[in-house]
Parts: sequence; C-alpha cells; structure tokens
Amino acid sequence: MMLETSRLLLRQWKDEDYLPFAALNADAEVMRYFPEPLSRSKSDELGSRIRSLISERGWGFLAVELKSTGQFMGFVGLHTQEENSGIPDVPFIEIGWRLASEFWGMGYAPEAAEKALQYAFEDLDTPSVYAFTALDNLPSQRVMVKIGMVNSHNDFDHPKLPKGHPLERHCLYKITREQWLATSE
Repeated sequence: MMLETSRLLLRQWKDEDYLPFAALNADAEVMRYFPEPLSRSKSDELGSRIRSLISERGWGFLAVELKSTGQFMGFVGLHTQEENSGIPDVPFIEIGWRLASEFWGMGYAPEAAEKALQYAFEDLDTPSVYAFTALDNLPSQRVMVKIGMVNSHNDFDHPKLPKGHPLERHCLYKITREQWLATSE
C-alpha cells in the first residue's frame, strides 16, 4: 500500500527505516508524551509489529518518506482499537502519527493525516475515525483540530498507564465521514 501527497510518500516499512525509527523513538523530545523513550530493541519490535499489521490487513501506521530526499520521517496512519482495549467508544479506527522533531512545524503531520483520513473514509468506508493523546500533548491536539477532528470531551485514564502516572489522563477526538466531507470540499 502507498499513499502520496504533494510532498510525502506514505508506504510500507523497509528494513532501512528501523535505524532512523530507533533514533526518533530514543529522542526524549519526540517521546515526551509517551511513558518513556524506546530502546533499539523495543523500537525494532514496534516497527516489525506495525509492518506485520500492514502486511496482514493492507493498511496501518505507514512509514512517511519525504519525496524530495527519500528520507524516513516517522509514521502516520491508521490502527484499530478493539472492544477490550479499555478506551471509550471502541471498537474504532484510530489515526496516529509520530515524526522526527526535525520535521515538526512544517505541516507534514496534518498533510499525511489528511491523506490517511481520505483512505479511511473512501477505501475502508468507516463512518468515523478517532485519535487520542495525553491531555498535555497540545501539539498533537493541534494536528487533530487542523484535520477537522473534534474533542469528544470523553477524557479517560489510559488503561496501559499506572494510576497516578503524569500522562494517565487522555483526551479523545473524533471525526465523522460527514464532518470530513464538509472540510475536504
């Protein structure tokens, strides 16, 4: 699977993506809204899991490549949250992103996310797409708003974080097909 924007390729992962992905996941700034930076082995495990899911179902968190240089930037794409995940409103399709900090502030995340939303609504025919993040993660929430998502005001404690963890509280954003159609025309 491959999606394309004017500046970006969203594609299946390659072996050579793992090293820059590990650097991204080890970056304390990139990972400040996650429980901890990832070791090389944990990053490789995550990359392999993402890659396998794309192979199995044909879509997922796609590697993002800058077309002008071929450089791996991170990932943007779709994932499923299943009924037993402990997250409100499940099951649903989630949109998510993680880009290396050198690519922040240039509109790449919204550009790629808009393409992923298009795929979700046009190809997967899903009625809605969700995103969630720690309450403090205002940069991701800004991307959510830029792509037309709306805060559901259904905050929750992330089920994989221990009680009292500083990132425990999460917000849940949503966009419906109708909202997407209204913003994409």
